[in-house]
Amino acid sequence: RVKKGKRRREAEREERKKEKEKEERETRRKERKKEKRRERKKRREKKEKEKEKKERRERREKKKKRGKKKGKKEKKKERECSR
Repeated sequence: RVKKGKRRREAEREERKKEKEKEERETRRKERKKEKRRERKKRREKKEKEKEKKERRERREKKKKRGKKKGKKEKKKERECSR
């Protein structure tokens, strides 16, 4: 014969255990969410940095080209392309 008090205590213990597991799952889920957000932010920043680098390089190239005089071959090529 099982006493009522013992059964109730066991049920309460099980309830607490389930509650604890549920909370742990929640915290893990939240952590994963935060981690994903951090990863997205990192990727976005990296992309922006690359874009900025590319733009700077293009600007530098443009500046170089602006100061450079065209040779005969380049002029000839341009004439051929425009036809």
